[in-house]
Amino acid sequence: MTRQTLFLLISAAFSAASGQILFRIGSRGNESLHAYFNIPIFIGLVLYAIGTTVWIYVLSKETLVNVYAFTALTFVLVYLGSVFLLGEHIDTGKGIGIMLVLLGLYLITRTSGVA
Repeated sequence: MTRQTLFLLISAAFSAASGQILFRIGSRGNESLHAYFNIPIFIGLVLYAIGTTVWIYVLSKETLVNVYAFTALTFVLVYLGSVFLLGEHIDTGKGIGIMLVLLGLYLITRTSGVA
């Protein structure tokens, strides 16, 4: 896996995670279908689509096993974003889980030979 591929995968994860966080912001307190048509959800959809497009592009260059592992990075980024941007709570178990996911990603990228 090249540094460019790694950069694209991390960018795709950030884009998808940002989209997810914006979905949450745009959906807070909505009670009618019409209320879901708002700017945060629209921007979230655009960011999520960009992340997905980049992810699909990288799939054309790398194996599914290596690329799919970066889906886990999106989970970590959404969790961290929810804590720092939305004021949600962190606890020891979740913190350990995040560290294990990041360790797993490190091991996968190291064994796939990032240049």
